[in-house]
Amino acid sequence: MAELGLNEHHQNEVINYMRFARFKRGLCLKTVDSCFQDLKDSRLVEETFTVDEVIDMLDGLQTVVHSEVESELINTTYTNVLLLRQLFSQAEKWYLKLQTDVSELENRELLEQVAEFEKSEFTSSNKKPSADLIKPKLAPLNEGGSELLNKTVACLQEENEKLKIRLKTIETQATTALDEKSKLEKSLKDLQMIQGDQKTNANQDITELENKVAALKCQFEKTLNDSTANQKFLEENLVTTKHDLLKVQDQLSTAEKELEKKFQQTAAYRNMKEILTKKNEQIKDLRKKLSKYESED
Repeated sequence: MAELGLNEHHQNEVINYMRFARFKRGLCLKTVDSCFQDLKDSRLVEETFTVDEVIDMLDGLQTVVHSEVESELINTTYTNVLLLRQLFSQAEKWYLKLQTDVSELENRELLEQVAEFEKSEFTSSNKKPSADLIKPKLAPLNEGGSELLNKTVACLQEENEKLKIRLKTIETQATTALDEKSKLEKSLKDLQMIQGDQKTNANQDITELENKVAALKCQFEKTLNDSTANQKFLEENLVTTKHDLLKVQDQLSTAEKELEKKFQQTAAYRNMKEILTKKNEQIKDLRKKLSKYESED
């Protein structure tokens, strides 16, 4: 059975619809025949009729037949729309979009092919309809379904699970990197505090020297008031002390610079700085990957 180019199931559905259409067509023809029979029984009771009477009978018959045929044609149109609605509803459940070519409905070759098909199925064969062909309506595709679509959905779900696992791994790595960065920042702060304590000690030494200078100056002024004889000696002593103070300040400044230079050249400081730089780069890469996977989800 391949006269219409359809598989067996769809061809059986076509036969079922054609049986319904033949039944409706038979009813319509019977209705038209009854219109003529009613006219014969109700009006043709005399042997002779005038022209006006014949025209009146024909007009009345035309009106009745026109009404019946029009009603049947309208009903056929609505029936075809309901049939298309069933097909489209089934297609939409699987996200399919069907298309129709109205111009093919007037293809004489195809129409003759359908006529031959109807003749072979309903006239020449004289076979009774099987139980598979007698169906009240098209069965909805609520269960089963397309194997290809199911495989596609399964693949997409599997890929989604893989992406979730990768995203979770990246989030874990990002959390670990942030923890390590926090630890390194804390270590750096501790080193900076140690350096700050060393600077504070140097400032305390300078303050003590300044206090000594102030004390010497007071002592000098007191001595100056007590005896002018020792003025020259005290002035020389003050000059010497000032020179010593400047010398000590210069030495402290030099020592502080050398201390800071040595601290920056220590392996611990360089390693800490390199680790912080690497971790910052890793965090940037992880954030880029994380934002990428979030946009794909």
